[in-house]
Amino acid sequence: MIKTGSWVQIKKVVLQPDERAVNLPEATKNVPLLLWVKGYLLKDANIGDETEIRTLTGRIETGTLIAVNPFYTHSFGTFVPEILKIDDIVKSTLYEGNQ
Repeated sequence: MIKTGSWVQIKKVVLQPDERAVNLPEATKNVPLLLWVKGYLLKDANIGDETEIRTLTGRIETGTLIAVNPFYTHSFGTFVPEILKIDDIVKSTLYEGNQ
């Protein structure tokens, strides 16, 4: 059980596929438009429960509880050695003779 006041993330459907704009690409318009939002849990709940949260801006949102203490998982990828070569080329072009 996740306690009231915990920092959580919910997910909810904003638009069903048949409610989406007709001019969207097929792959986009055939799936629902989803919203993921973080906030403070307003009453005890379990993962998967429909629940309410209060966002940092004070908005009340309802959705399916998907995470407790959510965090970012994206990155800028792995090291790319060619970027170092590009850096050298750009610097030598921009600052040639001015160093």
